[in-house]
Amino acid sequence: MNASFRSTSRSLQRATKSLHSLSKARQMPRGTNLRTFRETQSFQSNIRLSGATAAPKSFVRNYVTGQDQQRPPKPSNPPTTSASGPIGGPGAPRPPKDDKLKAWPFVLIFAIGAVAFAAVLDKKQERTKMPVVPAAKSDSDGLPRLRDDGPIFDPKDIKVIFVLGGPGVGKGTQCARLVKDYGFVHLSAGDLLREEQSREGTDYGELIKTYIREGKIVPMEVTIVLLENAMKRNIEQNKKSKFLIDGFPRQMDQALKFEEVVVPSQFTLFFDCDEDTMTKRLLERGKTSGRSDDNMDSILKRFRTFKETSMPVVNYFESQKKVVKVDGGKSIDAVYKDVVSYIADRLK
Repeated sequence: MNASFRSTSRSLQRATKSLHSLSKARQMPRGTNLRTFRETQSFQSNIRLSGATAAPKSFVRNYVTGQDQQRPPKPSNPPTTSASGPIGGPGAPRPPKDDKLKAWPFVLIFAIGAVAFAAVLDKKQERTKMPVVPAAKSDSDGLPRLRDDGPIFDPKDIKVIFVLGGPGVGKGTQCARLVKDYGFVHLSAGDLLREEQSREGTDYGELIKTYIREGKIVPMEVTIVLLENAMKRNIEQNKKSKFLIDGFPRQMDQALKFEEVVVPSQFTLFFDCDEDTMTKRLLERGKTSGRSDDNMDSILKRFRTFKETSMPVVNYFESQKKVVKVDGGKSIDAVYKDVVSYIADRLK
């Protein structure tokens, strides 16, 4: 009986002690070891029994945990890692709420700056994607600037006939007779270009010389300006109003630009001839003309250029019923007779 009573009493004492320990554990700060907490409570009790005032909590904590010794000064740049892992990671102490609130303005400024930078970058990329528009030709390109406010002459007052045909077909010879009989002014694009390259102080001499030697077409800006200036001189000085423009236009852009800038043409006089006949005429002419392009290499290049560039112009005007075709392989008189018979009504 007595043994049973003693056993029951010891069990009640252990349970009471456990409940007391659990109650105190609930008062422990988070992360504090139970042994450390008990020693801290005992230390505080001894101080109260001795009649002393309560010691600061930091002093008690340092005394119990053995951290009351002098610590070395903290480095100016704290390490980014610790024994418990990276700062800010699991196990690391969380910063106080006040520190978080102090950091918010800096975070907000950084976010605004990032958004602004992204917007500027998008604008820059958008500009780079915009299509590139070609710049208009100007004096900086070494070429004259053409007018863009309509034709300078009225087709009712100034009449222009384009004269086209392969090299050596005899365009110049036929034009000379039309000038004599019908009062035309003959403007040869080729002659104007050759005069320009030999004139002192010219801006386009070397450029023209290179193009002619290689059998290429001189840029239309140069040719159109030379033709326009020649027409102005004849209109002002000689009161002329009818023009035969020989060897021009050589390309579609020349034809369209001339009619846009200078004056629309009346029609095109086209001399058709085979290459063998034209080659013989050119080689014969080269013996006395002294022209650098009257040689076999230049002749072949000129034939090829005429087919590729001038024939589309003839076909274009023919589709508009503005072409008079003449067989240029005949004799000079026979050709001229055909010319007059074909265009007599149009020359009135």
